[in-house]
Amino acid sequence: MKKKPILYTELCYVLGILILALGTAFTERADLGMSMVVAPAYVIHLKLVEIFPFYSFGMSEYVFQALLIMIITAFVGRFKRGYAFSFATAVIYGFTLDAMMALIAPIPVSGLVIRIVFYAVGLLLCSVGVALFFNAYIPPEAYELFVKEVAQKSGRDLSKVKLVYDIASCVIAVALSFAFFGFGVFRGVSWGTAVCALVNGPLIGVVFRFLMRTFDFRDAFPKLKAFFG
Repeated sequence: MKKKPILYTELCYVLGILILALGTAFTERADLGMSMVVAPAYVIHLKLVEIFPFYSFGMSEYVFQALLIMIITAFVGRFKRGYAFSFATAVIYGFTLDAMMALIAPIPVSGLVIRIVFYAVGLLLCSVGVALFFNAYIPPEAYELFVKEVAQKSGRDLSKVKLVYDIASCVIAVALSFAFFGFGVFRGVSWGTAVCALVNGPLIGVVFRFLMRTFDFRDAFPKLKAFFG
């Protein structure tokens, strides 16, 4: 049996951030609708950047995730150590996202076909990034943490909580778009959002299984893993 190449879980964390940020940047550039998860933060960014030019999409991401961590802390009744590291991941991701958006900004995007290509590339990259995160022990962003903690605290099925959270995120994004830009105006939410909702989960599953078949995942720093619990 052929020996599989080793992929360290710590590297999965780094690659997950880089690839997820690049995928989100491609999706944003396509302007066909963001994923339901990031849509609220993106709509807030679109409004506040009109007032505060420095308020980037990446900044909006970690500010919004800080709010989620405060909500989950109140829901659980205490602040856990992992919450701080989850916020740190959100900040690192936010800066990386802004860098990736600046990187691809010079690429011309004109016409629906090119936008669809950008959207498809972004969707695939985001799926790869999330699948890599599944193999890392360092706390992920607050989105995943929020769903996990609510499911554990309420005793509900994780997949059902995730579904409710995704729907709620979409509703919030639409409501914010209407409130900020006028009733009936959809900013950051479009048909691409619906496509993402339908195919993102299965696509992540396909990528995850491919990674498991292809690589032998190991921890380079077992003591660090023990620290994160």
